[in-house]
Amino acid sequence: MRHSVQSIPKGYHSVTPSLVVNDGARAIDFYKRAFGAQEKSRLDGPDGKVVHAELKIGDSLIMLSDELPESGTRSPRTLRGSSVGIFLYVDNVDDVFRQAVSAGATAEAQPSDMFWGDRFGALTDPFGHHWSLATHNEDVSREEMAKRGKEFMSKMAHQAQPA
Repeated sequence: MRHSVQSIPKGYHSVTPSLVVNDGARAIDFYKRAFGAQEKSRLDGPDGKVVHAELKIGDSLIMLSDELPESGTRSPRTLRGSSVGIFLYVDNVDDVFRQAVSAGATAEAQPSDMFWGDRFGALTDPFGHHWSLATHNEDVSREEMAKRGKEFMSKMAHQAQPA
């Protein structure tokens, strides 16, 4: 008798980020301290490097591994940049932002109220990954968001002009 399994395993979502870092054990510790991550599973290789780990942050999983250049996986530090960011909703963006900076993240944009209804801040973790942190404070209609967005962009353009 064949039993049916779910196409997406229990506890997973359709999309699961997989981060490559240059010190997996240290990264796992950082994510625990910065974002309250829970280590769900971990497989270390014979050299002690993290081959695969799964961490739960809030209601979502992320996968993590040390870089394996021979397999084509490299960390943002090795690549000297990243084109990917992680957006994390939290209950109190100011508290989590301070906690992450205290754990070793670099502040890129202090939390502030944004035109789309979130209180939003941005940082880079010690491994080169970019994180956007937000707390949703207001439901904003598309029309109002467009109006506020235009005002925001206009203000940014004026601030960018040399005096």
